[in-house]
Amino acid sequence: MGLKVKKQFRVLFVVLWFVLQVADGLRPLRERPRSWGDEWLVARKDENELGPSSAWNITGTYRGAWRFLQSSNTSTRFPDFMKSSGSSVLELVTRPTKINGVHYVQGVMIFHDVFDNEPEAGRVQIRVEGVYIWPFRQLRMVVNSGRDGEFGQEEDYILSNPYHLLGVFSSQVFQESPQDKIRKRTQSPISDMDKHCNVEISAQISRVSSTQSDGEHDRYYMEGLMESPSADDDGDCFSPMLMNATSVNIEVYYNKAVNYTLMVTFISFLQVLLLIRQMEHSNTQSGAAKVSILMIGQQAIMDAYLCLIHLTAGILVESLFNAFATAAFFKFVVFSIFEMRYLLAIWKANRSITNGEGWEAMRRELSLLYSRFYGILLGGILVMYEFHRYLRGILVVLHLFWVPQIVSNIIGDSRKPLHPHYIIGMSLTRLAIPFYVFGCPHNFMRIQPDHKWCVTLGLLVAFQAALLILQHYLGSRCFIPRQILPEKYCYFRRVDHDSNNVTDCVICMTTIDLTQRPDDCMVTPCDHFFHSGCLQRWMDIKMECPTCRRSLPPA
Repeated sequence: MGLKVKKQFRVLFVVLWFVLQVADGLRPLRERPRSWGDEWLVARKDENELGPSSAWNITGTYRGAWRFLQSSNTSTRFPDFMKSSGSSVLELVTRPTKINGVHYVQGVMIFHDVFDNEPEAGRVQIRVEGVYIWPFRQLRMVVNSGRDGEFGQEEDYILSNPYHLLGVFSSQVFQESPQDKIRKRTQSPISDMDKHCNVEISAQISRVSSTQSDGEHDRYYMEGLMESPSADDDGDCFSPMLMNATSVNIEVYYNKAVNYTLMVTFISFLQVLLLIRQMEHSNTQSGAAKVSILMIGQQAIMDAYLCLIHLTAGILVESLFNAFATAAFFKFVVFSIFEMRYLLAIWKANRSITNGEGWEAMRRELSLLYSRFYGILLGGILVMYEFHRYLRGILVVLHLFWVPQIVSNIIGDSRKPLHPHYIIGMSLTRLAIPFYVFGCPHNFMRIQPDHKWCVTLGLLVAFQAALLILQHYLGSRCFIPRQILPEKYCYFRRVDHDSNNVTDCVICMTTIDLTQRPDDCMVTPCDHFFHSGCLQRWMDIKMECPTCRRSLPPA
């Protein structure tokens, strides 16, 4: 008894240790050492404490908008500035100087929606530097060319900021293709702005109260003017521009990303349960043969892509590696263990077995199956890379995963191949991630919501699921006009029997009275008689005649 109690305590200790390790991996930033940024970047509470004029540390990320003072840009030097307004992101790093009350500022300013003629690359990024006079809450900056060696630890902070890294990842995966990025760097008219323009930014800083639960962090509001007098005294480079931005709480942003990975993990767990339910529903050879191998293969490819995307995000953002790696691991389990195992079971059920067939032939066919699957997987990656601008259209095509099963049901007149819980559950869980990415207005990837696309995708998946439910309860060909349907064999056909009105059912080994109601007796094309319930249960397992092993048509 004592040994048993010791073992139980040992198991509880291991479980508790594991939970503490996971909790430490998902702990908010304020409770753990920061892997991005350096400690010297964080304002010290005991530094320059001068009552109401104490220093405000404005290091961080700011998100806001810009617009021209006039209706549009009137300058001829940069005519590509055709938009009158847009959004912007500003990342700043400050540090004290020897002058009391003055902080040195460096950062990166990103303007979105700048060029009318480049909708896919309408983003401009410039480096800025200046001073922050904190007693007067004044910020003065100019454009810095940003040559190699001029940025030190400040650049390391900006480049390792989770907000910046996840924004880069989002733009590369969902918004901006690598070709657009290269073209934008080489052809952007802003690339030599520092040579021809003296860009000056003046802004006023104020502290704002947050309606969200931002913890102990202060939020700051920045409002100012950006002017660009020409270095050649021939007018402004572009019209004066009004700017405003509010600081982003990185901890809240971090928690959004963690909550997203928890959602993906929970969805993956639900999908595992749904797959187990479906595999139990079709655990016979006849049941597995009714399931479309293309349908399962398409869903497996989708989960493989999601696994690669989350793993890449975890590698890119080191401080979020534990969270994204957990989501990627669960997607890997769904894809590599359950869906691939189900795919193999469907292949075996549909494979015709010939007498005297050796292991070599079976191994060749199995190798061909895996090579086709992984070939399509790698080919899909190349297609999405080449046609990156049409990613949303590609996602719509990927979510037509129920179509192969609908077509297979019609062709084979299959009876109830999928469990209704599997149909409804998979439809809902497959929509969760695209709805978050393209429908949530405050998603951590900073992608503008597209509600029309989300509604279109939801209706498309719901329509497919509705057709499968109708096929499950009303028949696989219930919505097909009878005039175009092929002739179907009737198991309750009338058979002229001689004086012998009694025969035996070889399934239950009991007598069949052929003089009773015709619904109680079913006859196969090979003229063998069985009880209706016995033959229906038999056909759920094998589509062969129990007497002569001849193939049976669908009931």
